[in-house]
Amino acid sequence: MSNPGSKRLAKELVELQRNGPPAGTTLISADNLEEWLFELSVLGRSVFENEKFRLRFRFSNRYPWEAPEVVFVTNDTLKAPEHPHVYSNGHICASILANDWSPVLSVSSVLLTLQSMLASCKRKERPPDNEKYTKHSPISPKDTRWVFHDDTV
Repeated sequence: MSNPGSKRLAKELVELQRNGPPAGTTLISADNLEEWLFELSVLGRSVFENEKFRLRFRFSNRYPWEAPEVVFVTNDTLKAPEHPHVYSNGHICASILANDWSPVLSVSSVLLTLQSMLASCKRKERPPDNEKYTKHSPISPKDTRWVFHDDTV
C-alpha cells in the first residue's frame, strides 16, 4: 500500500506495538498495512464476561479518510458476539464504521468503541433481521446500506 494513509497506519502500528492496544485487546497480527487481527474481551462484569472475540481490520488506500472494514472473525471455532448490532457473520452495524467515521478516529478508538458497545449490552441476542441479512449480505459490510436507529444497546 503506497499512499499518504499508509504513513498514518504505520504510525498507529508503531504506537500499538510500543504502548500496547487498549486494555482487554491484544494485537494478534499486523504483518502488513492492509489487514490486522485483534483479540477483544470485555473488561468488568458483562454478559460477555470471560469471552474472547477476534476482530479483523482491513484498510483501503483511503484510510484514514475512509473507515476501515471491521468484522468479527467467524469460522468453525470463532463466533461473533450475540449482540443486537452484530450479525452472526461478523458484520457490525455501528455508525462510526460508516457515516459517522472521522479521520480523527483510530484503530484504538474503534477497539474502545466496540468494547464499550459489548460492555453495555444487557442480554445476548442477534439483530432481528440476522437470518435475512446473513443470507443476502455482501462479502464486505462496507457494501451494506446501514440504517442507524437504535443507540440504546
